[in-house]
Amino acid sequence: MIQTADIREWRNQDVVDPKGHRIGVLEAVYVDTATDEPAVATVRTGLPTRQRLVFVPLDETTLGPGYLKVSYAKSLVKKAPSIGTDDILPAEQEEEIFHYYGIAYQPGANGERQLARR
Repeated sequence: MIQTADIREWRNQDVVDPKGHRIGVLEAVYVDTATDEPAVATVRTGLPTRQRLVFVPLDETTLGPGYLKVSYAKSLVKKAPSIGTDDILPAEQEEEIFHYYGIAYQPGANGERQLARR
């Protein structure tokens, strides 16, 4: 798991799947608002003129020299919910990311967001 202190250090590093296939480049990390632990990352993918940011959970992430290895296949991540490179994650789309990966979504007691960008 990525430690909170490492987030800035790993920005712009390659993100690879369990088989080492390059998915894209780490753009940003979203932390769980309840624990302040890294939970989800956005990965910049696509051609230079048609890039987008796809979301991938950071559970069981391994750090290597110049890369982050996520526990999800490239084919799954490439089809994940995404936003434009200049966009932010709308609150109403947050739950969709968790459902896509089969992870339970737990908003705050008063309906607060579960994710915050760091």
